[in-house]
Amino acid sequence: MPRLKPDTQRARREHILDAAERCFARSGFHATTMQHICREAGVSPGAFYVYFDSKEALIAGISERSRAELTERLMELASAPDFLEALRVLGERYFIDEPAHKRLMCVEIGVEATRNRRVGEIFKGTDTFVSDSFVSLFQRLKHEGRIDPELDVPTLAKVFLIVGDGMFWRRAVDPEFDPKSVMPAIAAVLAGLMRPVQRAANAMIEEKAP
Repeated sequence: MPRLKPDTQRARREHILDAAERCFARSGFHATTMQHICREAGVSPGAFYVYFDSKEALIAGISERSRAELTERLMELASAPDFLEALRVLGERYFIDEPAHKRLMCVEIGVEATRNRRVGEIFKGTDTFVSDSFVSLFQRLKHEGRIDPELDVPTLAKVFLIVGDGMFWRRAVDPEFDPKSVMPAIAAVLAGLMRPVQRAANAMIEEKAP
């Protein structure tokens, strides 16, 4: 069998991860088998095991992909001229635009993390990564004078995670929940917590200073 090109290998790996997310969301971690994921992805067991040797390895792959996506999005947010608007767009991307099955999958992994040591390690590592990423983002905004310099950044990051967890959970368990209807209020609350600095006003004060 000819060796697949790197781009083809990456695409196949991503395709399998997408299939695993749908299966975990639909049937749960324990009820989902490797055969289910192979059928969902339309690949043979032999092709599947080239990339993943267990369901835990799939969870690790999903986590790795999520980390990379978050890193890229937070970099864009940090460099945005209007970071509050960029934060709103980021919230809509995660809480409105993403398919609902991704939220179900996240809940399923979280519950499994309480029972499965390996999944627990992956879950904790991802949670720590997300927390550290927001801490770094807020520290940068604070250093640049874009948010209140008196803010306790670690606490602010924890609040962001709690709000995000609540949105994920509500969307996963309540089919009637409309995240779009509450996003303006959530954005206003988070903006109030961050207390953004009015740069234009500050610039005028600096210009008038002797």
